[in-house]
Amino acid sequence: MSLKIRLARAGAKKRPYYHIVVADSRSPRDGRFIERVGSYNPMLPSDHADRVRLVAERITHWLSNGAQPTDRVARFLGNAGLAPKPTWNEQPKKSAPKKRAQERAAAAAEAAAA
Repeated sequence: MSLKIRLARAGAKKRPYYHIVVADSRSPRDGRFIERVGSYNPMLPSDHADRVRLVAERITHWLSNGAQPTDRVARFLGNAGLAPKPTWNEQPKKSAPKKRAQERAAAAAEAAAA
């Protein structure tokens, strides 16, 4: 059984609120979970103390038992100092210019150098 530390949506329409839960990776997003270990309220300002609340000792327990955090939760844990902060070094390939645009940019660079 692979465990995930992930967000489960709660709250009303257009008023999101998320519980940070430990769940089996096969269970639905808002479905069955093993334990609630925190909460995330995106409606609060980013510097507000209650925006992300974590139960540190339970999170470290689950991480030591092999639970894998999702990308967003890994960022929360990195900011709290409970896990190494994830880094994203690559640009997405979809947003890169296409082949003909790259050729035009290379030609313009050659013309500028000459």
